[in-house]
Formats: sequence, C-alpha cells, structure tokens
Amino acid sequence: MRKSLPSFPARLAVLLAAALALLLLAPAPATAERAVVGGHRVRTAEAPWAVALASRELFGAKRSGQFCGGAAVTPTKVITAAHCLSRAVLGKKWQEVRDLRVIVGRNDLRGTRGVEMAPAKVWVNPAYQSDDRAGDIAVLTLGRPLPPAYVIRMARAGDPAYRAGSKALVYGWGDTDGDGSYALTLRATAVRVLTDATCRSAYPGNAEGDYQSASMVCAGVPGGGRDACQGDSGGPLVADGRLVGLVSWGSGCAVAGRPGVYTRISAVVSLVAA
Repeated sequence: MRKSLPSFPARLAVLLAAALALLLLAPAPATAERAVVGGHRVRTAEAPWAVALASRELFGAKRSGQFCGGAAVTPTKVITAAHCLSRAVLGKKWQEVRDLRVIVGRNDLRGTRGVEMAPAKVWVNPAYQSDDRAGDIAVLTLGRPLPPAYVIRMARAGDPAYRAGSKALVYGWGDTDGDGSYALTLRATAVRVLTDATCRSAYPGNAEGDYQSASMVCAGVPGGGRDACQGDSGGPLVADGRLVGLVSWGSGCAVAGRPGVYTRISAVVSLVAA
C-alpha cells in the first residue's frame, strides 16, 4: 500500500532531498544514553542508511510504530530480516498490514523528523525457514529514491571486513537491557566479527540454534555485555564502513558465549535485485 503523496513528484523529490540533507547538518544531542545492549546513542546523520520499519496500527504510536530495523543499500532498496515480515512478528500476513512504513532520518522515534515512506514493493525470501534461519532477508523497494549519501555499500565475498577480529558496530532502536526497555533513539554497540569455529561452538545445532557459515556471520565480545536484542532485528552490522550483516537471531541478549548471529550479506547480495 502506497503512502499518500502530493501530486507534484518533481517538487517532492527536491523537498525530500533537502529534508534529508538538513539532518546531516544537525547538531549532536547533548545527552548521552545507553545503547542497544552495552552501547551508546548515535545520530542518524552518522548512520543515514540505518532505517526503521514501522506500523502504528500494530505497534502503537509512541515510538512511531517501530518494530524492526533495516539498511538502505541502493537509493531505492532497503533490506531487512525476512522474519521481521513474518506472521510470528506481525500477527498477520505482511500484505495485510495497511500502514507498513520505512522511516529514514529519524533519531528520536517520538518525533517527526526525517521521512516515512510506504514501500512500493516488498519481497520476502521464499527460501527462508524459521527453523534453520538461513536466508533471513527481505527487500523493500521505495517509490522514490534516497540521496546517494543515504546508501551503504554491501560487503561481498572475500571482503576483509569479514575477517575474524574486525571491529564492527550494530545499530538499532531495540531493547537496551534485554528486559523490554526499548530505545527511543538510534543506538549502536561495538562488537567484533568472530571466527566461524567460535560461532559453531556456540550454536552447534542443538536447542540453542544451528550456525551455518555459508549464510551467517556472528559477532560479539568474549565476556558478553554488548549485543543486538529484540527490536533490532533486520538492522545493520557494519565493519570497515561496509554492511556485513543484518540482525537475525541469537540466544538471549549480550550473554557471554552466545554471540549475535547475522545474515551474511555476501550470501544474499544477488537477492537484492529480486
């Protein structure tokens, strides 16, 4: 379902670009707060490609209806986790959600800054299965392009950003403590990309989950304390300025020995054109 827009597309495009450009010049907030789990508050101007998925009808208006995250990877393509658009999350088929929106450039979900757009097209990976979680990706096509500065480059196979030990940041508006305390502003937490062996050891295919290196990457810190959490699903994991993962799953939040697991971007790059 498209968002109602004025009948002046050229003028709208100029206004959209101007509104987003102003966000890049906005001053940093004066108050620092805790982030994701174990992180810090950031401005959307620092991560303009980090977007929120929202439905006020389903999730209420207090936080603009935010329920998942995503990343803009082309001016008209936003990617998120397939499970974000599942019946388990939405309580209904995504096609039945009348006010699905992509929110760009909004620091504080209580406000109205930035822009909200209804996706012109939604594609959810039909190969995704919730039992094994592989291929956890969906693509939302926007009806109007974002400025080029609002796009992050995807890390392809062989990119050094995937090397174990690489410093990374995960972004989102989700739970900050693992107890349902959801963020009002965009946050990030610092983690490191871990070896596949570490990830397989944490999730060997038992009740904790099954890590599959071909389609997943995991990240965290040895002692726990930093991680994505509920509400961050679909959000970006960024290393060396490139998108390496989307928040997908894990056992608990920020638990030692249970790192976060992300959709490996190099495994799904070809699906973005779907």
